[in-house]
Amino acid sequence: MATVILLRHGRSTANGSGVLAGRTPKVGLDDTGRAQARALVERLAGVPLAEVVCSPMLRCKNTVAPLVAERGLTRTVEPRLSEVDYGEWTGRELKDLVKEPLWRVVQAHPSAAVFPGGEGLAGMQARAVAAVREHDARITAEHGDHAVWLLCSHGDVLKSILADALGQHLDAFQRIVVDPASISVVRYTEVRPFVVRVNDHSADLAGVVPPVPKRGRKKKTSSDAEIGGSTGQKGRAG
Repeated sequence: MATVILLRHGRSTANGSGVLAGRTPKVGLDDTGRAQARALVERLAGVPLAEVVCSPMLRCKNTVAPLVAERGLTRTVEPRLSEVDYGEWTGRELKDLVKEPLWRVVQAHPSAAVFPGGEGLAGMQARAVAAVREHDARITAEHGDHAVWLLCSHGDVLKSILADALGQHLDAFQRIVVDPASISVVRYTEVRPFVVRVNDHSADLAGVVPPVPKRGRKKKTSSDAEIGGSTGQKGRAG
């Protein structure tokens, strides 16, 4: 199967405002977020991308815009990768939300959390995981096992995808950190996903590209884990 780069959108005008923006329309990037979006072009310079798939929220579209323009790629908008529907919590201040009984459920037992007038975190994970796996299978079929593609979404959405890839229960997903403009990488195989990177802020991401098989060989991505631990794509286990 292909390799997916999970990108959280750059810092938005709502990040750090103390307000839960959720699906509030027209929340774009701030100055830092726009700089992060421009820097993404250079960060991924050594990574051949088959496709870019993103959430319909403006901050995600803004984040991938410079990269899409530079590469001449087509951006596919996927509604299932949208921000959590926080319902009646949308637009409220976090200092007030922390006093709600549901806040502790979100922190300690997120699989049971359902936002009033919105969706549950378990439902969000189900839609997001289905989307990433379906797109990965499609891109693999179209571009081959060694294709790399980029998915841009939101913090909790990406944390839920990573929890699934790690084989963790959703109740443990709050242990995962996904900062604005950070990159995580998952390589799906027939048996299991491999989590290659999490919350990466490095400037050079060429190392996430899987090695291309030699001419004439049609070797599929292995589902086997390295015994003794991997020494890198060009090394051997030992």
